[in-house]
Parts: sequence; C-alpha cells; structure tokens
Amino acid sequence: MRSLPTAAALAIATLATPALAQDSAPDPARLKATVEKLVSFGTRHTLSSADDPVRGIGAARSWVGGEMTRIADACDGCITVANLARTFTNARAPNGVNVVDVLGFQQGLDPKRLIIVGAHIDSRVSDVMDATHDAPGANDDGSGVALVLEAARILSKEKFRATIVYAVFSGEEQGLFGSTLLAETAKQRNWTISAMLNNDIVGNTMGQNGVRVADRVRVFSEGIRAAEDGPAQMARRGNGGEDDGPSRALAKAINGVAHSLRGGLDVFVDRRPDRFGRGGDHEPFLKLGYPAVRFSVGAENWTQQHQDVRVENGIPYGDTVNKMDFPYLAKVTAINVATIRRLAAAPAAPDGVTVAGALSFDTTVKWQPVAGATAYRIHWRRNDAQDWQKSTDVPASASSTVLKDISVDDHFVGVSAVAANGAESLVSFAGPEPRG
Repeated sequence: MRSLPTAAALAIATLATPALAQDSAPDPARLKATVEKLVSFGTRHTLSSADDPVRGIGAARSWVGGEMTRIADACDGCITVANLARTFTNARAPNGVNVVDVLGFQQGLDPKRLIIVGAHIDSRVSDVMDATHDAPGANDDGSGVALVLEAARILSKEKFRATIVYAVFSGEEQGLFGSTLLAETAKQRNWTISAMLNNDIVGNTMGQNGVRVADRVRVFSEGIRAAEDGPAQMARRGNGGEDDGPSRALAKAINGVAHSLRGGLDVFVDRRPDRFGRGGDHEPFLKLGYPAVRFSVGAENWTQQHQDVRVENGIPYGDTVNKMDFPYLAKVTAINVATIRRLAAAPAAPDGVTVAGALSFDTTVKWQPVAGATAYRIHWRRNDAQDWQKSTDVPASASSTVLKDISVDDHFVGVSAVAANGAESLVSFAGPEPRG
C-alpha cells in the first residue's frame, strides 16, 4: 500500500452525475463473509501481534487493505489505499502501541472536501488488556468494517464532487486512537469534512431483554457542540440553535435519506452524542468541529459486547457471528451508501449564514457563495418544530433573500447549497449577523 496521499494528488478532472449502479444493493451474504473472515483472525486486540500473518490485528489490517486494493483495482484505481500510523500511549497502552488506520481515498473533484465512513477493526474481551484470548468482535465492530468495505464496493462504481474516505480505525477500545489520528490529520492538512459517519455495533436485532428490534437504527448526534467555547455556547443559546448544529443537521439529513428508501429502516434520531455515558470514534471529529454521527443498532445485547466467550448460568456470552442479523446490516449499509451518495454529489454546506429582522415581520437571510452551487435552498420552520417545514429556492447568483411575513422571532432559518443534479448539502443554521 502507498503512503498517505497529498491533497493535490486526489484531484480528478471531471465529475459525472452519480447514478445508481446496477449492483447498488448491499449483499447480506457478502457482509457475513467479511465478518466471518475478520473473526477468523482470532483476536484483533490493539495490543495483539502486528506481525503474525494469520492471527492478530496486523493480519486483519493487512487483509482489509488487500480488500480495499481489490476494490480499487476493479475501478481502475479510483481508490487510493493508504496506511496512517502513529504511536499512542495511555493506561490501556502503557508501553505504547503503533496504531495503524487503513484508509481508502476515492478521489473527487474537490480534493480537500471529505465524506468519511468509518468503523473500528479492533476487538476485545472482558479484560480490556487481554490481547491473547479469542476476541471475535463480530458485531463490535466487524459489522462496521464489513459495512465500510461494502460501501466502497458500491460507491466505487460512481464519481462524485467530494472525496470519499473509507476508514478502518485501530485502537478504539484502548482510547479512540485511530479516529483521533485521522481527525487531527484532517485538521493539520486543512481538509474540510462535510460528514463523518461512524458505524459501531450495527449488525444485531435481538436485545438483551429478548425483544427483537429490526425496524430501526439509532443515529446519535450532539446538540451543544464539543468544539464550542463558553461564549459560543451562550451565543447559540441566544439564537435557539441547540438542535441545529452540524452534527444534528447531519442526523436529520440521514433521517430524510432513510425515508426515501423503500423497505428500509426508520432512523431514530437520538439527541445525545452517544449512548448514555459511552462514546465512540465520531467524538474526536466532534471535538474539532466536524459534523459527525454514530450509527448503532436499535437494541443492544451487552452479554455480546466486551465479553469472554463462554456459557454462564445458561446464558451464552461473547460477540459471535451466529448472533447477528445480516439482512438488517445490509439495510444499515444502504442508509450509509445513500447518505454518502447525496452528500458527496452536493456542494459544501454554506458558511456565514445569518438572519436579521428584529422589530420586523420580514426576515433577511444572507450567506457566502459556495463553489459548485447552482441554487440555494432557504429552509424555515416555526420555533416549536424540530424539522424544517417549508423551503424556497433562489438562484446561484443570489447571496441573500427576504422572507416576507416570516418573523425572525418565531422562526428558525437555514440554508443549503444545491448542485445541478439536485444533490443538496447539509443545512447551515442561520445566526445573527456579527456585530461590528
């Protein structure tokens, strides 16, 4: 595999309007085969062998890199496969560990604007420091890695405006190492991340309470932003934008995409950053201000997470393949693919979106121009509603408009950019104009 490419090396000259490929449906059988292969490496613990050719995280990462390379070869090199590595040390890695992310860059017209779909390859058992015993990690997070590879197979048949990054992280269980590495690299290289989709535990439907939940997937998103300081949070409080930050806008967009898919899943827009008191690989991106969310199953079974494989009091413990639901995983994959397809085909979300209209029944909306936009969509809703209720389009030549008889006191406003093919960016929430 090659070293991490420079941003300039990712540019391409032309952009085709994305169209649904004939082989665009995620394949449950292929997803299962991928998970079974990942489980076959015995353990994928971050501190397991990086050099053993058949067992441990090194062998698993090599196999994933090989799969990405095969996908790249099938699309005439449209994906650049690369490793990104750094040594991390903490209480769960006291002697230091070389953390390696396996990345696939699908070049877009805009080399510095990224859509990331990611999952972590490492697994664990009951003792987080046990790097030797079998840790199958089928659902946590073989399911997410299988989804990432399946998304690459499907989307590599198309061309997009943004660059798509297929990210397989190491070190999640030891401290979100791999995702921290990629988020910080993006910041250092001045990349714009339009969306980060973290998929972690996305392949089971039977909850620990014995109730099967196969009709929905949870999408977690932050409200108050981790990247905002105290004054910025107070400003957001004054603007009423707690439910409209970039992460929440992404979750709402995913929900809209899911509604357009026939026979798919309902998206449960879970209004907190992650499950109660827990976290995942989207968090390092949130800390740096990027739009990021976590996909996770509708019903968890904690006897199948972070457990030694055993039977105790008649209860089977352990994260094994036989407890997964691959048709369900295929539906979660389809939502990811459709979301990436929309956002990677769209322009970037507008910056500098503001509203004015105090002491008036009209609202003036302004925004900064966006490259590639052929129109802007102005959204608004009453302040007592969660979702946008109405919208109007204005031409690309416009950078402001007036909403007649829409009071700024009683309505929230946002603006998105629309491409010639109809693909729409995330909606940027409108705040007050900066004070001079």
